[in-house]
Amino acid sequence: MGQEKHRKTTTSRAVVLEEATLFEVSRPGARGAALPPLDVPSCELPSDSSRSKSGRKVLPRLPELSEPEVVRHFTRLSTWNYAIDLGLYPLGSCTMKYNPRVNEAIARDPRVGDAHPQDPLQWSQGHLQIMHELKQDLKDITGLADVSLMPAAGAQGEFTGLRLMAQYHAQKGRHRSKIITADSAHGTNPASATLAGFEIVQVQTGPHGYIEVEDVRRVLNDDVAGLMVTNPNTLGIFEKNIKEIAEILHEKDALLYIDGANLNAVMGITRPGDYGADVIQFNLHKTFSTPHGGGGPGSGPIAVSERLAPFLPLPDVAVRPDGSYELKSHDPNGVRLPRVKAFYGNFGMFIRAWVYIRALGSDGLRAVSENAILNANYLKSQLEGCLNLPVEGDHLHEIVFNDRNQRELGLDTSLMAKRLIDYGFHPPTVHFPLCVKNAIMVEPTETEPIAEMDRFIGAVREIVSEPGNNDSVPRHVPRARVDETRAARQLKLNHFAE
Repeated sequence: MGQEKHRKTTTSRAVVLEEATLFEVSRPGARGAALPPLDVPSCELPSDSSRSKSGRKVLPRLPELSEPEVVRHFTRLSTWNYAIDLGLYPLGSCTMKYNPRVNEAIARDPRVGDAHPQDPLQWSQGHLQIMHELKQDLKDITGLADVSLMPAAGAQGEFTGLRLMAQYHAQKGRHRSKIITADSAHGTNPASATLAGFEIVQVQTGPHGYIEVEDVRRVLNDDVAGLMVTNPNTLGIFEKNIKEIAEILHEKDALLYIDGANLNAVMGITRPGDYGADVIQFNLHKTFSTPHGGGGPGSGPIAVSERLAPFLPLPDVAVRPDGSYELKSHDPNGVRLPRVKAFYGNFGMFIRAWVYIRALGSDGLRAVSENAILNANYLKSQLEGCLNLPVEGDHLHEIVFNDRNQRELGLDTSLMAKRLIDYGFHPPTVHFPLCVKNAIMVEPTETEPIAEMDRFIGAVREIVSEPGNNDSVPRHVPRARVDETRAARQLKLNHFAE
């Protein structure tokens, strides 16, 4: 009965218009505007004009079209884009959640959004108050001692946290060169650690989907600066040994870095500071519903334990005795990291996160995590009969399947992901995490209603039950297949370049 319900809500077809490039449809003489005849004498530009200075000898070869042709071209292209406003975006590990519009409305209010970072402090007291309150919120949520809002993205937050770890050890007169990471961590973890100058030592995920204490103990020595682990990890499973792991790290005066990208699964339920974390970065777009992707601006604040608080970069917001706010920029001990972002970070993201937290309150934030867990486990319960679940366990916010059940049918992970496009869905994350072969990683987030998840479940079930002839999928798109190998090896950005 449940399966039949899902199947009735899957298939949709739309008109797909083939779209040529503007260069291909260009017509000599076509214009987007008709200007009246020139009623003043014409003249040549002087030889020292900006055109001459730029070195350009001929006009750029731009396409020539009428205004409606240009408008229709870009409008049609816009319909090719998939967005969270269209439907479920099951990109595992990326947490593609719907952003409440009230956040956007307040962030774009001129009284909030038109401030300049060089405005006098007396003009900016409200903005500084928001930053100070957001810091307090993040400290309460994580159970850690202090917060820097400065990093501009999650990866920059990771890099800053690792630099803090290096500074901590340097102030104790030692150079520790290694960071332990797990194969179930985000790919940015080893990348950020390498960029910060560390050597990577990787431990494998245990059979139950989390790190075993003895595996950490085996590689832990006096050259290890700390362990960097995503928790919950990319299998969607909480690291059940994390408190004991923190204890053995601290015995060696090594530090515990928690990648906070999956904080939306445990927010209000558990706090990293309570199990021994020393630093965590927040991905505001994943946890507190700020815009996701598009090149920025982003925000990746970090929270730290008392061990690392003295090394946070300046400037920072402080409260004066009279209750007003100021920017603290003096480092009497000379141990703080230099700034990692111009001014104080991306305020437009702070206001959105601040509004989100206040709209929900502590009970609402916990409900966010509970709903994320509920939605993911609903998908798990409905799909584990047709997709293989390689790691059993107590899954939280995301589920990792693979294609073992479909191999004999001529289906694999990539083909199933491409076929989902025909049903109006963005494909889930595939072939990640690397600890699962041919992984299919699905994260519905807490914002999806059950009807939309049922539509996705029905699409998956229909795909795995259909006959062969999958080499041509997706079928109902302007470009059916891309030669991915050739595209990677023969990058050609401009087909019309002379």
